[in-house]
Amino acid sequence: MFKNKIAVVTGGAGGIGKAIVSEFRRSGAETAVIDIIQNDYFTGDISKQAVLEAFSKKVIADYGHVDFLINNAPPVMRGISQCTYEEFNLALQVGVTAPFYLAKLFMPYFSEGASIINISSSRDRMSQPQTESYTAAKGGISALTHALAVSLAGKVRVNSISPGWIDTDYTEYSGPDAVQQPVYRVGNPMDIANMVLYLCSDKAGFITGENICIDGGMTKQMIYHNDFGWKLEQS
Repeated sequence: MFKNKIAVVTGGAGGIGKAIVSEFRRSGAETAVIDIIQNDYFTGDISKQAVLEAFSKKVIADYGHVDFLINNAPPVMRGISQCTYEEFNLALQVGVTAPFYLAKLFMPYFSEGASIINISSSRDRMSQPQTESYTAAKGGISALTHALAVSLAGKVRVNSISPGWIDTDYTEYSGPDAVQQPVYRVGNPMDIANMVLYLCSDKAGFITGENICIDGGMTKQMIYHNDFGWKLEQS
């Protein structure tokens, strides 16, 4: 389906990113990965402007164009009690600035029918305590998605995916961890990779500026103390 297509994937050496890369390759695409983890294409820190510029130059020198840009690299998660100024800025650099700058760097080289997919999080709309740096970055990339979709209208479709609980080790959970979710299971990286490839395909040609939440229905579930067995335990 994606023969001769070029897919750029940040954070593509592990977890969700690795599954995305594997599925693109299985579908015939060439992949260009950047990650702080050692990999077979480009190892580097996407919070650094010079690294992003060097990476984009290599991609264009190697392939000449980009069909799909998948902004997947995760920002650091730190809470307000312990997060430093530098850590909060780092989260935004990885989670928002790098996706924006890569879109800008590749803008002249996107092919006809190109897509950008930003990996956000269900934390862009709900929170646990002490997650401010990660949550702010994920909220930022969700908003960046519709802004880019409008700015790149007619050139590139831009969408985002907000995963819920995704176990990157493919652990199969039972009991409350599973049945608290309306689909009765915890997610795995393929749940996200499948949607990435769909959104990049011609089948999704009328979809842009959208955020698709893949969370087993958790964000649609109302929870109140003493309702349906739910209990709030306060420390």
